[in-house]
Amino acid sequence: MEQELSYKCLSKNNYDHGKCELYYANYNNCKEFWNKVRADRRANGIVPYLPDVADRESIKAEYMKTKPT
Repeated sequence: MEQELSYKCLSKNNYDHGKCELYYANYNNCKEFWNKVRADRRANGIVPYLPDVADRESIKAEYMKTKPT
């Protein structure tokens, strides 16, 4: 979803990358988060490595409760 939002921003702003930096940052944070989830699940032998789309909101919510400040 974040990737699609960054594409829409580019299209809306005539491909001016400077106007879409927040979208890029959000996309990169999202990608990094899910890569960590995938690596953790893989290390723990949980298949599939990425959770179903329906389960992702609860996983993000759980992470937000336990992340260090």
